[in-house]
Amino acid sequence: MAGGSLTLTETGFVLMIDRTAGARWEGNLKDGNGTVRLGSGAFEGKYAFGTRFESAAGTNPEELLGAAHAACFSMALAAGLARAGHSVKSVDTSAVVHLAKVGDAFTITGIDLVTTGDVPGLAAADFARAAEDTKKNCIVSRALAAVPMKVEARLA
Repeated sequence: MAGGSLTLTETGFVLMIDRTAGARWEGNLKDGNGTVRLGSGAFEGKYAFGTRFESAAGTNPEELLGAAHAACFSMALAAGLARAGHSVKSVDTSAVVHLAKVGDAFTITGIDLVTTGDVPGLAAADFARAAEDTKKNCIVSRALAAVPMKVEARLA
């Protein structure tokens, strides 16, 4: 099985999947630069002090974290709605990852998710409830549980 393995346990089969990514940094913090790459080869990008703490062109770890969270959230919300019997046309999520200096250290202080769903026949309140549930339960949200999160949910 490419990228994973299936293991038999007392309670059934467990699928273990490993995903890889890497980064290389050269030089000091202010004047150095780096490259981040996904193990799949789907993305490689430059990052530097200016792309992370200023407005220079390029990527940064927080942007990549936001992309991962938005992707996971959209997929998990669509899956949950489908399990509940709804026909999902699309779920579009954006993430804002807030980076601030707290004391002497830079810290991710919050993540704001905005999700829009095209789900015919679903009431706005039901979509909002499903989005709140997904905020707590998608894989990346659970991994980032120490970070305060907000979700704004709207139907298309």
